[in-house]
Amino acid sequence: MNNSTIRSKTREKANWQKWSLIALGFLFFAVILLAPLFTVFYYAFAQGFALFMQAIGNEEALAAIWLTVKVALIVLPINMFIGVVMAWTIAYFNFKGKAFLTALLDLPFSISPVVVGLMFLLLFGLDGLAGKWFIEHGFRIVFAMPSIVIVTLFVTFPLIVKSLIPTMTAQGNSEEQAALILGANTWTLFFTVTLPKIKWALIYGVILSNARAMGEFGAVSVVSGHIRGLTNTIPLYVEISYNEYQFIAAFACASLLAALALLTLGCQTLLGRLQRRKVEKSLHSRTA
Repeated sequence: MNNSTIRSKTREKANWQKWSLIALGFLFFAVILLAPLFTVFYYAFAQGFALFMQAIGNEEALAAIWLTVKVALIVLPINMFIGVVMAWTIAYFNFKGKAFLTALLDLPFSISPVVVGLMFLLLFGLDGLAGKWFIEHGFRIVFAMPSIVIVTLFVTFPLIVKSLIPTMTAQGNSEEQAALILGANTWTLFFTVTLPKIKWALIYGVILSNARAMGEFGAVSVVSGHIRGLTNTIPLYVEISYNEYQFIAAFACASLLAALALLTLGCQTLLGRLQRRKVEKSLHSRTA
């Protein structure tokens, strides 16, 4: 058997293995991801668009949607500010405890969302460590919107930080140091030097944070109290509607969350392409 025959058989074997793995990957995604996603949209529109809109326009559904949007609008600006500050601190400065602070960023991913909700329930509940003081002073935290915002912040804040740190670490802070030497103040430094460098990573983190904030269930379920029309977000409303056999309402609102997931995926893909084009243009301009 000559060398060309051996190489030909080796390529055939490699191609067979490659296409088998690709087929296995597509099969897995089709069964585990695409089929359930298709099912949600199918049952949401199974009885017509009119009933879908009627389910979305229900008073409790609208209240759940509006509460979800309000929580996201509160959480995202806070996450952006905290995320940029923490990423700046970790990427640009060396200090004792930096490794520990970086490790803490993974804490919300390591703890079950249900446990997160329980922690804040024990802290701010009626018999909690701080809950009685807040109630005595007229502030209701648990079973109200503040607790939903707090637990959502807990489970989402690392997303923006972790999307910024690699970019800021790779780019370094030489441009910021030059701007400081030239007399730039803090706000000028951030908006004219740092922000243009990190804008794509920041947008990417905001998209992920928004999707997680709107879709959070476990932690919110523990601290919300499931008060109809007041503390039910979209995921909680979906669960309640399904348990009460209101399947059209459940699948209609579930389709909104599924559409948000698809929109998030599309935005991620688009941002990735824009970043690659920017890098390619930068490399091309340097070599030209």
